Amino acid sequence: MSALIAEPTTTASPTIQRPETGHRGRGIRKFFRKLPVIIGVFILLVIVVYPLVWLLLGSFKTQDEFLSEPFWALPRQWGFDNYIEAFVGGGLGTYIRNSVLAVFPSIILIVLFGTAAGFALEVMVWKGRGVVLLMFLAGIMIPVQMILLPLFTIYFRLHLTGTLWPLIITYVAIGMPLTVFMMATYFRNVPREVFEAATIDGANIYRLFWTVGLPLVRNAVFTVALVQFFFIWNDLLVALTFVNTQELRTIQVGLLNFTGQYGAINYGPMFAGIAVNVVGTLILYLFLNQQVMRGLTAGSVKG
Repeated sequence: MSALIAEPTTTASPTIQRPETGHRGRGIRKFFRKLPVIIGVFILLVIVVYPLVWLLLGSFKTQDEFLSEPFWALPRQWGFDNYIEAFVGGGLGTYIRNSVLAVFPSIILIVLFGTAAGFALEVMVWKGRGVVLLMFLAGIMIPVQMILLPLFTIYFRLHLTGTLWPLIITYVAIGMPLTVFMMATYFRNVPREVFEAATIDGANIYRLFWTVGLPLVRNAVFTVALVQFFFIWNDLLVALTFVNTQELRTIQVGLLNFTGQYGAINYGPMFAGIAVNVVGTLILYLFLNQQVMRGLTAGSVKG
C-alpha cells in the first residue's frame, strides 16, 4: 500500500518591497517647492516675450487690420510690404546708416579714453588722481538736459551743426564718467603683482596698459561697450536736439516720421521699423552676452 505523501509545495521566498512611494513623495514635494519659482519664471518669460511677439505680428498687419480688428488677431497675409515701405518710403535705411555712423565711433572713443583714464586713475600713482576721479564721478550726477543748450550754442559757433559731429562729441562726453568709474573698479581688482612683475621685466607704462592691463579687463570692456551701445543707440533727446535735417536723422528720430501731420500713424511701417531696431539690438546682445556675463562677474574673484 503506497502511502500518499503530499509533496511539500515550494513557496517563493519573500521579497522586500522597496518603498517607491517614499521616493515618489520626495519628488512631488521637491516639485511643489520649486513650483513658485517655475510660475515666476513663466510669468517673467511671458512678460518679456509677449511684447516681442506682438510687435512682430503687428509688423505684418495692414492699416485696416490695425483699425478694425482686435490687437490679438493674426495678420491675414504674411507679406513684407510694411518692411519695404519702411525702407523705401520711410527712409529706414538712411536712419540706420546715420545711427551706425554716430554710435560706433562714439563707443570706440568712449572705450578707448575711458579704459585709459581708468588705468591711469587706478593703477598709476600720481598726485591729484583722487580729485580727478571725483570730478568724473560728479559728471554722472549732471542731468543731460542741463548741458544741451550750452552745447548747441558752442556747436553753432563752431559751424558743426548740420553734421553728425555734435552727436559723437556729446555721446563721448556723456559716456565718459560712467565708463571711467566702471573701468577704474575693474582695474582695482587686478593684482598689483602682475604690473610689478611686468615693470621688473622692463615694460614701460604704455606696454603695461596695452599688453598687460587691457587683456586682463577684456570682458569688462565688452560689458562697458554694450551698456554704452544700448544707451546711445536708443537715445532720442540728444539726437532730436542736435539733428536738424532729414538726411542726418538717427533711427530713433526717424521713427517719428511715421506719424502724420495731424497725429495719424502709419502703424504697419512703424511696427516694421521698430521690429528691425529691436531685433538688431537683440541679436547683438545674444552675440556678446557671454562676454558681458564674464565682465559682470570679473570683480567677484580676485587673483
